[in-house]
Amino acid sequence: MNDIKTSAEKVGMPEISRFYGIIIAMFYDDHNPPHFHARYGSYKVAIKIRDFAVLEGYLPPKAMGLVMEWAAIHKDELLLDWEAAKEKKPMLPIEPLK
Repeated sequence: MNDIKTSAEKVGMPEISRFYGIIIAMFYDDHNPPHFHARYGSYKVAIKIRDFAVLEGYLPPKAMGLVMEWAAIHKDELLLDWEAAKEKKPMLPIEPLK
């Protein structure tokens, strides 16, 4: 296991997946509705887990498409990680998009 933390982890937002230069993370004890954060370069977006609506931010269309495809595959795992984060328990890594 790598002990080096990303800047997101240092501020309480552990990375739960990474693919094609996109980082997926969740804050511990974050506000409702259940959502996750995606970062691609200087772009950032927050996306609701239940219907994948964008809460705030922007990703370029190709990156957004990859995030939406990944999220649809892993919706149940995202909800489990959301519940763990609310309880300040460790979140499980989620398989990247291949």
